Amino acid sequence: MTSVSKKQMNPLRRKFSLLMWEVLVSNYFAAPAIMRLKIYEDIMVHIEICAVGKIKEKFFRDALDEYKKRLSGYCRIGITEVQDEKTPENAGESEREIILQKEGERLLKKINERDHVIALAIDGKMMSSEEMADHMEDLLNKGMSSIVFVIGGSLGLSRDVLSRADEKISFSKMTFPHQLMRVILLEQIYRSFKIIKGEPYHK
Repeated sequence: MTSVSKKQMNPLRRKFSLLMWEVLVSNYFAAPAIMRLKIYEDIMVHIEICAVGKIKEKFFRDALDEYKKRLSGYCRIGITEVQDEKTPENAGESEREIILQKEGERLLKKINERDHVIALAIDGKMMSSEEMADHMEDLLNKGMSSIVFVIGGSLGLSRDVLSRADEKISFSKMTFPHQLMRVILLEQIYRSFKIIKGEPYHK
């Protein structure tokens, strides 16, 4: 029996995942209408973006709505926003810790025990788009049905939130506005699903 390299295995895994997806979808459309909602809940992974602060800028909201619409064919996608705290310009270390703690408590209230939590943190693991797609596919193959990405406010995330996270990822060593980070994250999640399914994506 010949061995199969990891590079050769990824396309095989994706082909198998796509085949299983097609079987599930065909079962969905063959089912009576009253059963479709339950099947939909079972086969579609739920991805939630849990973030600090509300987005007020229309151009950011429009971009988020566009990617949410695109993702609707691949997963159930949602965005949960919690209230941010105003940070004084000359806030000391203790004051910043209090702000992080308050925001962190609000975030943790939105996270369930069964959720697989991925925190966006500057010291997190960096991945290419292909590596993120492989990682997302691995989570799906392991049966992760609820994945929560957590984005902090201007001060980042509290220690309690980082401790709750199952893993940490970083998109860059640079600092981005947390509003923009939501758009970047949704775009990369969408790109991951396109890569997993072997579908073209205009760069």
